[in-house]
Amino acid sequence: MFFRPDKPITKHLNHLPHWQQDLVFVFITWRLADSVPEGLLKKWRAEREEWVKSHPKPWDDELGKEYHQRFSAKLEEWMDQGMGECVLRDPCCAEIVGRCLLHFDGERYELDSFVVMPNHVHVLFRISPDYPIEKVVQSWKRYSAREVNELLGKSGQLWHRRFWDTLVRGEKHFWKIRRYIEKNPVKAGLKNEEFLFYLPWKKGTAI
Repeated sequence: MFFRPDKPITKHLNHLPHWQQDLVFVFITWRLADSVPEGLLKKWRAEREEWVKSHPKPWDDELGKEYHQRFSAKLEEWMDQGMGECVLRDPCCAEIVGRCLLHFDGERYELDSFVVMPNHVHVLFRISPDYPIEKVVQSWKRYSAREVNELLGKSGQLWHRRFWDTLVRGEKHFWKIRRYIEKNPVKAGLKNEEFLFYLPWKKGTAI
């Protein structure tokens, strides 16, 4: 269920290395292409790549916390500011993403929870060892991009080409991610119609 450093790890490459371990919970984030201006990202990306080179995975709790504080938290702060067109603020667009995530639930992966924000998505799930993580995320992005663009009468790139993933290191980490998914819309100051929850373990919030 949780990451075990003594167990085999499969590493997939898709711009960044993505770690996968059989039936271990994974926390995934991806965003719209226009959600963070490139100027802000340039320095952030250089600093992050230098840090990762000096601190190769797997990370213990302390290094994971340091990475989050230095890099993930900053990116999340920018995304929560609602930059870009934020097409997922439209409930119809958000539902397309939600249906896409639910489509292979129980077959290729097991969803725990997710939230579709105006310009990014967070997902907590366990993936089958038969399906590489980057292929699953690519299928989510490819299908949802086609459907959202068709709905809006647009074409071109919808999603940023990268995604960010973290293997869940233990029960404490798991509950911290669950709380983050649940509280993210509140933290961003969103109204109920501006985001989409899937929290099946909490009554009244599941789609």
